[in-house]
Amino acid sequence: MNILTSNLTVFISIILMVCSCNGQSGIKEPENTIKGIELGKSVPELDKTIWFIYQDRQSNYWFSSKENGIYRYDGKGLTQFTQEDGLVSNQIREVQEDSDGNLFFETTSGVSKYDGESFRTLEIKENHDSSSLWVLEPDDLWFRIGFNKKGPYRYDGTFLHYLPFPKAPQEDEFNKKGVVGYSPYGIYSIYKDKKGYLWFGTTSLGICRFDGQNISWHYEEQLQTTPEGGDFGSRTIFEDKDGFFWFNNSRFRYQILPHDTNTIAFNKEAGIGYVNENNSITFPFFLSITQDDEGDLWMVTYDDGVWRYNGKELINYPVRDGNTDILLFTIYKDNKGVLWLGTFNGGAYRFDGRSFVKFEP
Repeated sequence: MNILTSNLTVFISIILMVCSCNGQSGIKEPENTIKGIELGKSVPELDKTIWFIYQDRQSNYWFSSKENGIYRYDGKGLTQFTQEDGLVSNQIREVQEDSDGNLFFETTSGVSKYDGESFRTLEIKENHDSSSLWVLEPDDLWFRIGFNKKGPYRYDGTFLHYLPFPKAPQEDEFNKKGVVGYSPYGIYSIYKDKKGYLWFGTTSLGICRFDGQNISWHYEEQLQTTPEGGDFGSRTIFEDKDGFFWFNNSRFRYQILPHDTNTIAFNKEAGIGYVNENNSITFPFFLSITQDDEGDLWMVTYDDGVWRYNGKELINYPVRDGNTDILLFTIYKDNKGVLWLGTFNGGAYRFDGRSFVKFEP
């Protein structure tokens, strides 16, 4: 089965079209706080499109929806929260938690903070010079706020600061393609490694790392372009238990070396592939990756199920609902090590030790 199908091409187009219509960088979002009323409503099931899954320190599960807000599962039932409850947007893309247990819901229009009682929209601070605001503090949170900006937003506990990237080495080459309808600096993924360094996966300019001092880049054609010729972008970044980094596909794993320039230094080792129906080797392009408690890597593709790498081989886990193939977005490991999937057309799934089964609250 091809890694990148016409379905994935349509999905990418939808992302860029939706995000280009949302809030612009540097615009202060209105305050939005509702107190003194009971928030949310009980619902029997999740939305079919689940972008992200998160379990908070109270063991509640949160499921972010494409356009219907956020769902909380407390072990007994589902509660749905929307703009009517104070969210800045119903298009929830990610969930984070700070050291005090406050939850932050990233949307395509801004970030909503939830303190357990009410939602408040974070204020975006206007900055004429953002260069001095590129700092790395352990308690700061980082957001995308859509996929079509030119840099991330850093939350310092008071304000959101928009931080445009410095020019990437690949920008001139990208510009030769002519006018396109999206920012090549748009962020698909943000990842914090074991050292606390920030990594950013962009739509077309490769991977960027900020170590607190330097902003460095890496672009590699095989990480960006699928065998069918599609531009995959830098959708996922992950450091495994042995300190190797995995970017986008399983062809190589990377050992990052010390450096102080605008180019990331690394050693590259062969990864792992599988023999396809044409008797050639395929290296899956994945949208999300995690590592289980046994050390196995789990890689989520959009339309080819989940691939498990046990250190020796890749094992495929198809995800289906009857005769329907389930299209996947993300994989998440919860506080007890259970694996969950967020999907495009099937809600949420979780691994029962043998296969991924649909979550029924």
